[in-house]
Amino acid sequence: MDVLWDVVPGTSDGVTVREVADALDGRELAYTTVMTVLDRLAGKGMVQREREGRAWRYRPAASREAHIAQLMLDALDLGGSRDAALVRFARSVTGTEAEVLRAALGSEAGLTSSDTSDDTAGAQLTDRLDGPAGRRPAGEAAER
Repeated sequence: MDVLWDVVPGTSDGVTVREVADALDGRELAYTTVMTVLDRLAGKGMVQREREGRAWRYRPAASREAHIAQLMLDALDLGGSRDAALVRFARSVTGTEAEVLRAALGSEAGLTSSDTSDDTAGAQLTDRLDGPAGRRPAGEAAER
């Protein structure tokens, strides 16, 4: 997938198996191995393919960022409390990453960019994570 994301711009018609194999130069993978992996990725819906003569052209079905976001959502569905997992995640990010999250949550809530840089935005993020009345999910209060 990294080859497809790195080599294929969003406007590209995609790449052939040979082009992917060439991009993986140094890994000593057989052409048929690359073809099989791309075929399986197409079967799983991770890549799109289009016939070009006797060959297929492959391109990612989603951007790297969209794929990672879906992985994160899938991880939240693994079980347990989504709220607790989100709180734990929010507490583990760096200051810069927290600002990005605040800005994204602010734009989702319809706040202006100036609203996301003050204490109000931080309180809104905390309220979203903590739930009503600032109550944390069970087991989270002692960790703060």
